Amino acid sequence: MGFLEVMRERGMVAQITHEEEIAGHLATGVRTAYCGFDPSADSLHVGSLLPIMAMRRWQAAGHRVVALVGGGTGLIGDPSGKTEMRQMVGEDGLKKNLSGIRVQLERFLDMKDSNRGIIVNNADWLNDLKYLPFLRDIGRHFSVNRMLTADCFKQRLEKGLSFFEFNYMLLQSYDFLHLYRTQACTVQLGGDDQWSNMLSGVDLVRRLTAGKAFCVTLPLLATTDGRKMGKTEKGAVWLDAEKTSPFEYYQYWRNVEDAMVEPCLRYFTDLPVAEIAQLAALKDAAINDAKKRLAWECTRFAHGESAANEAQESAARLFGAGGTNPGGDTGNEPEHFIERTQLDGKADIAIVDLLALAGVVETKSEAKRLIQQGGLSVDQVKITDLHARVPASALEKSEGCLVRKGKKHYHRVRLRN
Repeated sequence: MGFLEVMRERGMVAQITHEEEIAGHLATGVRTAYCGFDPSADSLHVGSLLPIMAMRRWQAAGHRVVALVGGGTGLIGDPSGKTEMRQMVGEDGLKKNLSGIRVQLERFLDMKDSNRGIIVNNADWLNDLKYLPFLRDIGRHFSVNRMLTADCFKQRLEKGLSFFEFNYMLLQSYDFLHLYRTQACTVQLGGDDQWSNMLSGVDLVRRLTAGKAFCVTLPLLATTDGRKMGKTEKGAVWLDAEKTSPFEYYQYWRNVEDAMVEPCLRYFTDLPVAEIAQLAALKDAAINDAKKRLAWECTRFAHGESAANEAQESAARLFGAGGTNPGGDTGNEPEHFIERTQLDGKADIAIVDLLALAGVVETKSEAKRLIQQGGLSVDQVKITDLHARVPASALEKSEGCLVRKGKKHYHRVRLRN
């Protein structure tokens, strides 16, 4: 099957421009598509996975990809889907972020041969633009009235949209034009929240070159109640193992809601659609087998088969055989440390202080709520006393203390000299 057929089969298409024309375009040669990534952090996160999988499927169909990291547009920030202006990243921070993202993209995509794919930084051409020529040559093709109707600006108009951000659509459109001219790029891939920006890029390319240009958007990754997927109580689920451990990553996918199992298997694994249908048909407790398969496949994709096996085995030790754990070190729970000096010479420490100092909870109030709600255990002992204390000797053990928040979230807390 071709790219579009595979994407439709897996439910990965939201909108397409020039649908009949693009089908013939893809059938008559090797084509180049690009997708942009925002360098607001030094790691990509689960929200970046759908575009990455689309690029992988594009390559699997025999085509070439350009992964664009926005070192130039990142200095402004995309207003799409934001109610307030993004925090701007300085140039030093951008360099660090670009380096981390480049390493990850090279792991997920085939970038060994430039005929298969390359990574580019739009700062390489945007930084050299001269403002007046840019307004004359590019800006004159954009209608302000039309731009103000774009979904990417509507939310911001209520609270105020800066002219600084208003330029973002022009710059992203210019990216497409530049890649069309320098890389023979004719297709842009991206999330459906980028539809307005992507349409503007298609229109600019077609106006100025009379060439072919298309865009394909992907569904937004959201839970059944409309919440954006890819976040936990600790924040974003990162693809960097230092930020989100393979065990945490495995547990994130293991705990997705039942209704999201089938779409996630279609989006984020290469399992045949027929096998996915069988897994998705499992009911009640049996759906956990499908979730385990999803978690293993996703962890293997992000961190390798060895890490996926270790995470799965650790989860089995923690949650299998009646749901108890003997307290042994699995080596995969997220680790937290407190300094010996924080004990202040005492032989023990209040549990609420320990959790806050170690970063297991954000505040002492959160720790108290967990205790009051019956959702906190230390070394498999449920904590019911708000004034409970943990002896320093328990923290000094090689395995430290195993803290459980709620039913499924485990953390390892150790003492550091």
